[in-house]
Amino acid sequence: MAQIVLGIGSSHSPLLTIAGPEWEHRARADRNSPTLYLSDGRVVSYAQLSAEVGDRYQDIATEENFIAIEGRCQKALDRLADDLEQAAPDVVVVIGDDQGELFERRNMPCISVFHGEEVVTSDHWVSGDNVPEWRVRMSQGYAMNEIHRFPAAPEQGRQLIDGLISRYIDVSAADNIVDPRVSGFGHAFGFIAQRLYKKRAIPMLPLLLNTYYPPNVMRPERAFAIGQAIREVIETSWAPDLRVAIVASGGLSHFVTDVELDRRVLEGMEKGKHDLLLDIPPHALRDGSSEILNWIMLAGCVSGFARHWNEYHPVFRTPAGTGCGLAFSAWLPNA
Repeated sequence: MAQIVLGIGSSHSPLLTIAGPEWEHRARADRNSPTLYLSDGRVVSYAQLSAEVGDRYQDIATEENFIAIEGRCQKALDRLADDLEQAAPDVVVVIGDDQGELFERRNMPCISVFHGEEVVTSDHWVSGDNVPEWRVRMSQGYAMNEIHRFPAAPEQGRQLIDGLISRYIDVSAADNIVDPRVSGFGHAFGFIAQRLYKKRAIPMLPLLLNTYYPPNVMRPERAFAIGQAIREVIETSWAPDLRVAIVASGGLSHFVTDVELDRRVLEGMEKGKHDLLLDIPPHALRDGSSEILNWIMLAGCVSGFARHWNEYHPVFRTPAGTGCGLAFSAWLPNA
């Protein structure tokens, strides 16, 4: 049977594509935000958050601290890239969310498996005039500065679709990018290829979740169960000599950093502790924090694996605590 040789969870925040001093650009967007989603279900403006929290994080929302965290995160990403290289997978399954880059709100599948020949990214983030330099660098980190093409895994994609349908999981299917100037694969997938592949042409099998856009966002327990089914299909239906890596792209909490939620997720990813993931309330997984669903699906795929290593760096980029939880983890079957 095919073997899952590596599991990876990796944040893909814009902060990981630009230098620490440039994080202020994202902080400025936070301070102007009228809608910040809190893990308790409330939606507040930055002004309301600031009035509630005060300047609790003022001493760590500094350029000096940003530079230090950036350095640690880049070393963690280097380690993930080394792990992927050492595992030598034939196929990389990437579980990521689509944020209107490929699909539109008028037709947003809950879950879709891509079975085309190429993963083609869009360049629409840098289309137009007067795009700031920091945003150009961000788009480069996401392979969205121009139209990029990466090899896909069409045979395994079709086998995964058939296997999930046979297990009563009715997935959507996509097989072509008609015009990447209009729509294409987004940052959840481009970041993994650009940052972890080391310029190798490893076939990617994208599995796209709708995490951002209600009403058809799946619940944590369903994401975990589908992850288990994905593993079963891989191990029973794919060619027996295939080596497979599975990557969850995105997360953790944002755009208001919630350390308690993040630590619960990371503990729940450990072998034997998955119950901590299954009853996370849906109202805690909205907006950016919804990408935690990608990790929960990965947990189903690698349940029974032991975590090889883990790093977590909460970022508070404003005095009121907006930012994100940056996490990097790897699982091996015999760790």
